[in-house]
Parts: sequence; structure tokens; C-alpha cells
Amino acid sequence: MSTSQFYLPEGLPAPAPSPDGLDKPYWEGVSVNKLIVQRCKSCKTFQWGPEWVCHKCHSFDIGWEEVAQTGIIYSWERAWHPVHPALKDHGPYIVVLVELPHAGNIRMIGNLLGDPKQDIKIGSKVEAVFEHHTGSKMPYTLVHWRVSK
Repeated sequence: MSTSQFYLPEGLPAPAPSPDGLDKPYWEGVSVNKLIVQRCKSCKTFQWGPEWVCHKCHSFDIGWEEVAQTGIIYSWERAWHPVHPALKDHGPYIVVLVELPHAGNIRMIGNLLGDPKQDIKIGSKVEAVFEHHTGSKMPYTLVHWRVSK
């Protein structure tokens, strides 16, 4: 883990809601430590990433719903090579694909906190960790994951 107060080093581009506002509820939710995902109001199917139409029934009646901040590791990768100059001295780091069983098994990607050389087991339980960047020019929050005890 980084020695700064944040998991990732300074200098990375800040994420922002899409210009059309589609994912704005997600970003507003994580800013107050809530994990919010889309759910079709017609067929009740959860989906991620955000879309204007339901992936299952093609309804345009899509809403947002808070879900539990827990999941399981579906897949993972240990990244050794920086994908951005700010990550030059930050590797390795672990990226996980987390499945949310309580939300229709949708999957979200994020960093796994802890020792970057830790053993990772598919199916391990994880919980969301919210990293707030309130001092940024444009404040934002990242969702990381950590293995649950």
C-alpha cells in the first residue's frame, strides 16, 4: 500500500461523471459511502455499467438502488507494468473483478487493498472501501476492495 493517505499516487486523472449525466447517481452515492447501481423498474434486473436501457427487457425505465457493499472475487490480475506515468514506482498492484451476489451477480472492477504480493483466492469475500479525494480541484471518491475477515 502507498505511504500517502491514498492507495494510488497523486497525478492520475480524476474520474468524473459522464457528460450526459448517466452515471451521476453512482458518483453521488460513493461520495457518501453508498454503493448504488442501476436496476430496471420493469423487470427488476440489476445491471452494471450504467446504460439508458435495460440489458434484459430493453425498458427505458431504469432506476438506481443502493446495494450491500460486499461481494466475492470473481477474477483478478496483479499489474506489474504501469499504465500511467504516475504509477511508475507504484507496482505491483492488484485489480479485482468483484461479483455482487446480492445484486444479480453484476460485476465491478477495482483495486484490492493490502499487500500487493498477497495470495488471492477466487471466491474470497471482499468489502468496499471508499477513498475520498475531497481536496482535489474536482472532488471524487474511488471504490477499492479489501478481503473480509
